[in-house]
Amino acid sequence: MKLQQLRYIWEVSKNNLNVSATAENIYTSQPGISKQIRILEDELGIPIFTRNGKHLTDMTPAGEKIIAIAGQMLMQAENIKNIAKEYRDESKGSLSIATTHTQARYALPPIIKEFMQAKPNVTLDIQQGTPIQISEMVAQGKVDIAIATEAIELFENLIMLPCYSWDRCILVPKGHELSKMSSLSLNDVARYPLITYVFGFTGRSKLDDAFREESLNPDVALTAVDADVIKTYVRLGLGVGIVARMAYDKNIDQDLVAIDAGHLFGKSITKIGIRKDTFLRGYMYDFIKLFAPHLSSEIINKALELKEQTAINSLFDDINLPHY
Repeated sequence: MKLQQLRYIWEVSKNNLNVSATAENIYTSQPGISKQIRILEDELGIPIFTRNGKHLTDMTPAGEKIIAIAGQMLMQAENIKNIAKEYRDESKGSLSIATTHTQARYALPPIIKEFMQAKPNVTLDIQQGTPIQISEMVAQGKVDIAIATEAIELFENLIMLPCYSWDRCILVPKGHELSKMSSLSLNDVARYPLITYVFGFTGRSKLDDAFREESLNPDVALTAVDADVIKTYVRLGLGVGIVARMAYDKNIDQDLVAIDAGHLFGKSITKIGIRKDTFLRGYMYDFIKLFAPHLSSEIINKALELKEQTAINSLFDDINLPHY
């Protein structure tokens, strides 16, 4: 059994059992992958995949378990490489981050700038996606950390580290009726078409829950993954925007009025998600601490030791998170 063979079955499982696509993604040949999978199956004495002719159609029950373990072994092999890199040269390396547009556009820029100035030999890669996509990327080892508000808790091999809490605001053009009210209710907001995030983005579930608890069924006229897109359509008069407060820039958005909505939807918490079996290099700890100063290396290591999220959450019972 070779590590390369385990990599092939793992990659094939993540590419919808498409051997051609897998070969293209990992820069090898389709016949080479098929041959190595057959050799592994012959060695094990059981099929890992079911087939229809030359095409893989599914994973066998045993294959599912084997592939899951293969993924863990590949991750540990990567950790071995990272440990070696750590001791060879701590100042060099790479850091890959998956996050949402809101985090990448509004929360991360000053952190990225400071980190790059302090660590000029560390290459940064930022990928954007939906919370589910982001969490899948880190769960599958395609990126080092995820930064999101939603979905991280859906993946059992990830731990969540709370970074900061934040509120939403209502965005309307200047002169809008809502901007003249001294205090808004959910019923006031629900009278207008809404423009907000796609479900699963930037705390959208809390917004939906708030309306549901008041038995309100607002008209969500338009959704987007990008707060800047939401603001564009608010400017066109197509509805009332609901965005993260940090997405409102008083200098750029002078034509819009931001109305505090913290009392309507409650606070949301942005979290960093990392794999339970990950090896964090020194500069990764540094980045996390820049983004969330209360996340010291000691707390992070303790969280990785605890592994269970309920126990991890107790680490932060007495910590007042920054609020935006």
